[in-house]
Amino acid sequence: MAESAACPPFQLGRPRYDQSTFLGRLKHFIDIIDPSTLFVSESRLNECVKLLDDFKSGRLSPGVTDSQLWEAQKVKQAIIHPDTGEKIFMPFRMSGYVPFGTPIVVGLLLPNQTLGSTVVWQWLNQSHNACVNYANRNATKPTPTSKFLQGYAGAVGSAVSIAVGLNILIQKSSKFSPATRLIIQRFIPFPAVASANICNVGLMRHNELSEGIDVMDNNGNVVGSSRIAAKHAIMETAFTRVVLPLPIFVLPPMIMAYLEKLPLLQANRRMMLPIHSFVCLAIFGLSLPLAISLFPQMSQIEVSHLEPEIAMATDCKVVTYNKGL
Repeated sequence: MAESAACPPFQLGRPRYDQSTFLGRLKHFIDIIDPSTLFVSESRLNECVKLLDDFKSGRLSPGVTDSQLWEAQKVKQAIIHPDTGEKIFMPFRMSGYVPFGTPIVVGLLLPNQTLGSTVVWQWLNQSHNACVNYANRNATKPTPTSKFLQGYAGAVGSAVSIAVGLNILIQKSSKFSPATRLIIQRFIPFPAVASANICNVGLMRHNELSEGIDVMDNNGNVVGSSRIAAKHAIMETAFTRVVLPLPIFVLPPMIMAYLEKLPLLQANRRMMLPIHSFVCLAIFGLSLPLAISLFPQMSQIEVSHLEPEIAMATDCKVVTYNKGL
């Protein structure tokens, strides 16, 4: 009874937590980004996949609990793309976003950036973001390599140009004291990254607007390709990618500006970088699940809001599509 109260009955392909609420989505995505899944062995992954296949085919061994089934699905969803069925390269999984992205965030927020270091860190950040976007995209339709390169070039170009432009503007301004100029420069990464993220998502997934993405009925059957659903998916993803860097690139400079004045850090300057890194890691780890929980990954939309041909192809009132992450 205790287990059933804490663990709902297993449903294959369905989230463990209620996706109609923010709290349910938050719990779901905390599972998705759990860094421990990065260390799952190939044999353990195969066990999880086999366990889920046995459940689907009705050959489940006696004694297997709902908790074991939910854990198996968590492992599979963290590693294998829901559309392609292929393993996602470790640094580009959502569970690897924080561990592999934190060093880049630390680099972006380092004080006294030169023009060269600004360009390098913005390039590294957008390279990582582009690969994560591509690895976790809606893959029901093939994405040409040219589209990926367009998104990558656009994101890098916008991030570097905005960051460099703002830095030059602030350096040439005579209205700020050196101390004020240093503080303002630490906040520059946010507008650069936020605008580049929009550009990245829009360019890399632009083909979805012309070709549409698959929408599914209650039984998971594809009933058509919808450009309207694609528009919703891209707008939701782009909004998430603006919200995500807000606390990551705004809070650490504020916290570090306060901590750097403490006598302990004034006397031990070598502690600055480790503490800065920890602050970035903690805020990044909290911000990611909060941001991607704004919308469910498997989003729903009323058929009446979609193209007429899709409304004619199903009796369902609501259809589902993979928004991507």
